[in-house]
Amino acid sequence: MIKSIAHASFLVADLATSLKFYCDVLQIPLNPNRPKFAYDGAWLDLDNKQQLHLMVLPNPDSTNGRPEHGGRDRHVALLVENLEALAERLEQAGVEFSRSKSGRAAFFCRDPDGNALEFAEDFTPPVK
Repeated sequence: MIKSIAHASFLVADLATSLKFYCDVLQIPLNPNRPKFAYDGAWLDLDNKQQLHLMVLPNPDSTNGRPEHGGRDRHVALLVENLEALAERLEQAGVEFSRSKSGRAAFFCRDPDGNALEFAEDFTPPVK
């Protein structure tokens, strides 16, 4: 039985730019103790032993034609302690985001490489 997600990976072009976004703006801590691979990258620690893996590799996906709203694109949903505090940090950093179209207390943004992220304090899947 699958219990949880161990990590999610994002392809990034510039590690320093990505670390400023993920570590400084989103305040996700860098894990310096992860093994190195044959390519550059970084591991970021989330709660419950889950991680984000940033990989500096060629991206085969174009950012052209992606939906403006990240909720209508492939994305990773992250739970946060204080949604409005994060919204303020994103605004101060000049990062655009859009509120959930469903009316949930959630919003979406893109990282410097166009990867979509969702943020919410609680996640209850929509009822059909």
